[in-house]
Amino acid sequence: MRVVVTGSTGYVGRVVSAELAAAGHTPIPFSGDVRVGSFEERVDGPVDAVVHLAGLARVRESFADPVRYYDVNVGGTVNLLRSPPPRFVLASTAGVYGSAGVATIDEDCPRSPVNPYAASKAAAEDVLAWAAGAGRVSGVSLRLFNVAGGGDADDTRVITRACGAASGRLPAMEVFGDGSAVRDFVHVRDVARAFVTAVEWGGTGHVALNVGATPASVADVLASVGRVAGREVPVVRRDAHPGEARELRADTSRLRALGWEPGCSDLETLVGDQWATEGRRIRDQKITD
Repeated sequence: MRVVVTGSTGYVGRVVSAELAAAGHTPIPFSGDVRVGSFEERVDGPVDAVVHLAGLARVRESFADPVRYYDVNVGGTVNLLRSPPPRFVLASTAGVYGSAGVATIDEDCPRSPVNPYAASKAAAEDVLAWAAGAGRVSGVSLRLFNVAGGGDADDTRVITRACGAASGRLPAMEVFGDGSAVRDFVHVRDVARAFVTAVEWGGTGHVALNVGATPASVADVLASVGRVAGREVPVVRRDAHPGEARELRADTSRLRALGWEPGCSDLETLVGDQWATEGRRIRDQKITD
């Protein structure tokens, strides 16, 4: 299939494009602002599917500029759905669940986003679901949990930040509470394979699917980084955030029923790949200094 990929040059987009090609598909980058222009204007020839990754994804930033987040994340999705190809796969977030109140989250768990970023993704899901219900497209919303692994340059992510603190590139890592809060992590390569699975899904209508793999606490992450780096991660202890969920695990049984299985999302691989990326970042920094 010919698959348009928005955000194809980003952290996830590069890996998704590579996995699509490895699976025999033809990834086609959608260049420029997703809020303007159509597939006919941007892409030569017919298109079978779109993987929509482009958007804004910083939680703290979204509080400062919620209108921009809705404009890009919802407006971009609306524009792409004006004349969509038959299949539409949206990159969403587990943040749509908010503080779910349960340890293991399945797709039937009510959505209750607690920040503008997650709320904009929930709205984008709704637009896709309504378009699919009208028969305009078959749609999949992939609700990504904590994406990690090689190539991640986002220092707000737990594993990336821990590796940066261990290397000395970043200051000591802030740990809230005792570090026992559990979150679900998944390697970017396994995420990319989930997008391939979604593109190849033969169903109709709209379905939301969780993408997660490995539950681990912050303390587990720090211990793993320490083993891989050969040094302890410097930390600064802070009081726990009031109301923070103790455990957030992904139920991925629906995605697994379509044939997807994580292949490289064990904690040591996640940390090892990110530590290798950290080494490259430090070397590049020294070259430019």
